[in-house]
Amino acid sequence: MMGNEKIEDKIKSIINELKPFLISDGGTLEYVKFEDGIVYVSLGGACSDCVFLDVTLKDGIEQMIMNEIPEVKEVRNIN
Repeated sequence: MMGNEKIEDKIKSIINELKPFLISDGGTLEYVKFEDGIVYVSLGGACSDCVFLDVTLKDGIEQMIMNEIPEVKEVRNIN
């Protein structure tokens, strides 16, 4: 099991890889925190009103992070 700091670094690294895809669609993605197995992110810009927000979050961002980091149980958007 990795320490929280290492997990956070890995989460930030994955988020940085995903950012360009969201930015190209006018969206933003920011890391907020990692707590109790849950990653909190803030999706903004075009993402905040997008009908595909939940799909992007759950099927895209969450899946990528959970595939790389078994300690992550869920990814939640906070706005």
